Amino acid sequence: MFLNAMDWLMLLLFFLLIVFCCLDVCYFLRAAAVFLWAWFQRPIKDITAEQLIFSRVSTSDIDLCHMNNARYLRECDFARFSLLTRNGVFSALRALKASAVVGASTARYRRPLCLGEAFGLRSRVVCWDDKAFYLEHRFISSKDHMVSAVVFIKMNIIRTSPENIMEHLCKRKVERVEVPEDLQHWISFMSVNSESLRAESKLS
Repeated sequence: MFLNAMDWLMLLLFFLLIVFCCLDVCYFLRAAAVFLWAWFQRPIKDITAEQLIFSRVSTSDIDLCHMNNARYLRECDFARFSLLTRNGVFSALRALKASAVVGASTARYRRPLCLGEAFGLRSRVVCWDDKAFYLEHRFISSKDHMVSAVVFIKMNIIRTSPENIMEHLCKRKVERVEVPEDLQHWISFMSVNSESLRAESKLS
């Protein structure tokens, strides 16, 4: 028995409904658009250089008329995709057959971004150690240039090291940059927390 055009249309709509229910389709579509946009932007030669992108709080971002706290981290994802494409880290990971995954994040919300408000998102690689890159994202309100939120990200490197990535990009050994005091406190917290969790695991 052959299906007519209406049957095929209904099957297609049902398939799309299942896809939208099971996957965050908008996230993947925007991620693809970000990678494509970054590919055609000017490369960032200095890995610690800052990237600035502009956006605006939309209806899908809000709860109680201001940006939902989870949306800040989502925006950081897209900004990081763009930054690491433009500064060559993603291409270095592919060349070295390595990968990266977010190992930790912390956010400080200083003032809400409200519906329709324009903002800039400044992103940069701050420093690195034996196992991870540390990135900072700053949400800057366009109306008065206040830092509305600050997010730190620890990006763990798998199957290689940040030093190898830096050497691959710069074609030479690169000395580590100094870790800012506020970031050092967060790194120390994670170290102490890991030791505490490992001790709990041995007791249980």
